[in-house]
Amino acid sequence: MSPRFTLVLCIILLLAAFTVDLLTPQALVAAILLTIPVALSSLVLNRRITQALVIAALAANVTAGYFNGVREGHHWDAIAIANRTLAGFSIVLVGVLGGLAQAAAERSGHLAARQRQVQREQTIRRSMETIRSSLNVELVARAIVREAVGALDVSGAKLFTIEERVLGATTYSWDGGDEDVDVSRARPASELLSLLQVSANERRLVSVTPSDALGRFALATLKAQCAVLVPLINDQITFGILLLMVTDATSFSSDNEQWVQVFADQATVAAAQASLFVELANRNSELQTAIDGLAHRGEVIRDLVYALSHDLRTPLSAAAMTLQQALDGTYGPLPQAYREILRRSLAANAELRHLAETLLLVARYESGDQSHERELVHVSKLVASVADELEPMWRVKHIDCVVTGSQDAVVVGDRGELRRAVMNLIANAINWTPEGGAIRVDASYSAGRVIIRVSDNGYGVGDAQREQLFQRLIPSSDARQGGGSGLGLYIVRRIAKSLGGTVRYEPNTPRGSVFVMDLPAAPAEPITREVERSDLFDRPGV
Repeated sequence: MSPRFTLVLCIILLLAAFTVDLLTPQALVAAILLTIPVALSSLVLNRRITQALVIAALAANVTAGYFNGVREGHHWDAIAIANRTLAGFSIVLVGVLGGLAQAAAERSGHLAARQRQVQREQTIRRSMETIRSSLNVELVARAIVREAVGALDVSGAKLFTIEERVLGATTYSWDGGDEDVDVSRARPASELLSLLQVSANERRLVSVTPSDALGRFALATLKAQCAVLVPLINDQITFGILLLMVTDATSFSSDNEQWVQVFADQATVAAAQASLFVELANRNSELQTAIDGLAHRGEVIRDLVYALSHDLRTPLSAAAMTLQQALDGTYGPLPQAYREILRRSLAANAELRHLAETLLLVARYESGDQSHERELVHVSKLVASVADELEPMWRVKHIDCVVTGSQDAVVVGDRGELRRAVMNLIANAINWTPEGGAIRVDASYSAGRVIIRVSDNGYGVGDAQREQLFQRLIPSSDARQGGGSGLGLYIVRRIAKSLGGTVRYEPNTPRGSVFVMDLPAAPAEPITREVERSDLFDRPGV
């Protein structure tokens, strides 16, 4: 019984009871009939209506009692008045009880609605957990149609996916009775496709009912009484259109639409997560393929550099020997012009050999093939030996080169690599110091560290180039790159790192540069044994 019908019935009963009361004598207590519409009004669940009927019934009771007394010669019987008073009290009592019943019914209704809401929330939450349990897009689509039937209390569900802007590229269907979800690649029928397009373009829920001509054709295709279309679309993904087959469209209230929208929003997020995971997996695969390709090309280039540098040393050494023999007169006397050409050729050959050895060393470091040879190296002696070897270079530029050092500056490492690092630093200082300049080389021990400082009063390094000093092959017209290959300071850094140390640049005051190599000192006991062995200092090249 609808509330409006109940209200009309209450008014009719009130008028009927009032009429009966008017037509009956005072002795007959017909006013009690006025409690019937008041009691019936409690079914409307509206307190204001009940209160209005109570007031109307009391007014009808008083009015009927008055006219009854007038009709009997303006005589009002005491018993009749008492009966009407009791009838009025009954009307008020029934109204109060009806109001209490309405309040209890409202609380019960709210509690039941809240329980239904909690149950629906739990059902949808469990459904979302099931849907999100997979990161496979197809499994997510299958889970959406399966869970929609139970979570939204519908008879069946279909999901029409949107792939590469094609609506209905794949259709997932489940009616709750099949063991598995049915998957079809066939395009939806034209009458159904137009409704799907409306829902997708307008991004809104669309109800399909027999009252609409197009809806009748779509429902006939679906073999359903009514249906609801809801888009699974957000800012991240256009996944598809979910179609829910509903038994009765009139029972599909706004509350149900709200839960359908909540389910659709959560399902869309789950689909977006699965799609993102697949996209990331594909990109990771592509990235890994690219990385593998770059690594392979890097290995090929490194192997070529290694082989080329290694194979160049033999013919260059042979050519240098032949040139030196010719310069020494082995093949007979030569004119002075030829001898000068031979000297230049020997110098160029030496540069090529140095470059080949440098490239070979870089290839070794890049491949991770570092030297594991370790011995005690007296750094002050090694620094002095390198400065002596480079004396022709700083003498020809009239550079004042001073070498100082302490006896306890001893490290453990590869003597050859450390010698190369020191040679690169000193040669670098010679190259970038003008004629008549000064170079200071010092090897000292301090708090368990061996510090090698190579300072000059040359051109210095600009602020823009300082961060690139120790990088590999940095093209710069004024950067400090020993030997001119762009690899000298890079090799120094790699050698210092292999020995557990560092190298850094400091500006010299008032002009010039300072390169500092900081290495861990050898343990105290091995240093003592090293210093006590006098024959170590007599070795050539130290």
